[in-house]
Order: sequence, then C-alpha cells, then structure tokens
Amino acid sequence: MAVQPPQSTEESEENLYPIAVLIDELRNEDVQLRLNSIRKLSTIALALGVERTRNELIPFLTDTIYDEDEVLLALAEQLGNFTPLVGGPEHVHCLLPPLENLATVEETVVRDKAVDSLRNIADKHSSTALEEHFIPMLKRLATGELMFC
Repeated sequence: MAVQPPQSTEESEENLYPIAVLIDELRNEDVQLRLNSIRKLSTIALALGVERTRNELIPFLTDTIYDEDEVLLALAEQLGNFTPLVGGPEHVHCLLPPLENLATVEETVVRDKAVDSLRNIADKHSSTALEEHFIPMLKRLATGELMFC
C-alpha cells in the first residue's frame, strides 16, 4: 500500500470547498438549494467527522428546523440513517432533539417520517440511553410538553 504524501493547505481547502458549498446551501433562501443540501447531509457529516457532526451540525439542524415541508421531510428521512455518522449507538441520542422537533410539525407526512426515523434509531440505544433520553422524549411528545434544545 502506497503512503500518500500529506496534503498541502491548498489541497485541503480544495477538498473542503464542496462541503462548504453544501453547508452554505443549508442557509440559502432557495428551497431547492436547501433541499439539495439536505439530501447530501451524509456527505457533509462524513466530511465533518463524528464529533463535529454531533457538536456542530446536529445543533445547527435542530436550531434551523423551521423550513418548507419538503425540506423537513428530507431532513427527517436523512436523520434516521445518521447513527454511524454521529459515532454509533453510544451517541445516537444526539439525534433525538431534531427528530423530536420534526415529530411536532404541522405537516403529517413530516411527522410520520420523523416517527419512522425515531423507530429506526430506537433499537440503537442502550437500555440506559433509552431510559435517560428516549423515554423522556416519548413522554414529552405524548403529553405535548416539548423541550426544544
């Protein structure tokens, strides 16, 4: 196996440029650009790495959850497959805040997709994490006591 020489700063910036564009598109006024970026969210997460995905991307998505239904639907779908991108079962609970928010939006198809994604990640939680994070979220959803992070 050949060892690759270290990348220059210029090469590193070149490789990150497409990711920066996708991140900028998440904030764009054009719905189609935001939707495009949401559909490539796993690429953004892979480029950021698990720690930055947990600490930066997921909170960003949680805070900017107010969007067009089509974008929210795509986001709900993407987050259901994010377990490995946040560091696996040990950190899967960090996906709960944005999915909880999505499970409360007015549009039924978005709520249904958020619930599907919650079902998808439920079995990834340890027993302790279920008790500590997942069950309290379910209680908030069931009683309407929402805690937006």
